[in-house]
Amino acid sequence: MTPPESRTVKLDIASRFDMLDVVQSVLAQVTGIVGFDEEASHYLSVALRECVVNAIKHGNGRDESKRVQVEFTLRPKALEIEVRDQGAGFDPRAVPDPVAPENLLKTDGRGIFFMKQFVDELDYGFPKKGGTVVKMVKRLT
Repeated sequence: MTPPESRTVKLDIASRFDMLDVVQSVLAQVTGIVGFDEEASHYLSVALRECVVNAIKHGNGRDESKRVQVEFTLRPKALEIEVRDQGAGFDPRAVPDPVAPENLLKTDGRGIFFMKQFVDELDYGFPKKGGTVVKMVKRLT
């Protein structure tokens, strides 16, 4: 059953990895409401997990006093997710390509790559007050 109009669910969590389970639980509920199948829900889950891990680890530097905000906007045929951190921001163009030969054996750098592969749109915003806003959109096929 798809929602008749857009609805929003907002989370505001501490920068702690144990909060990932809360985010994943909410995602499981909203993907069901929008109507994603199991495969699409799984890949969206991977993308969101990578995004929130990046916000906690790289954005907020694992500082538990800093917050990560996750906003789910449910639309009749799509799900929009925004993840905000309170860090210094970054330059997405400076992130090394994880499939370049010199980076294949590195353990870091795959999160953004996975996010790009698993969502239909991926955009970054850098508010003047600081932080990074990552917007992901996944459409029903």
